[in-house]
Amino acid sequence: MSLQGKDEGEKFKVMIKASDMADDMQSQIIELAQTAIQKYSVEKDIAGFLKKELDRNYGATWHAVVGKNFGSYVTHESNYFLYFYVGPLAFLLFKTG
Repeated sequence: MSLQGKDEGEKFKVMIKASDMADDMQSQIIELAQTAIQKYSVEKDIAGFLKKELDRNYGATWHAVVGKNFGSYVTHESNYFLYFYVGPLAFLLFKTG
């Protein structure tokens, strides 16, 4: 799926649903998500970009799920879980040991 009507530099509304993460890391990850939305139009490419950036910036092993409709039940390391929306897209990002 792709985002329709995205303009260069457009910022979508952010809604945090659940977080077990420091505020500064959370802000940096949301900025990365907005960058990914600008660079890519396919959800799997957005997820791939985020996973690689999070592994590089915060150490392995991160998992990234991006989409408009999914369910999940995951186990994660403490302080490394973020579930949020940027516009119509949901992001589930978490680190495992």
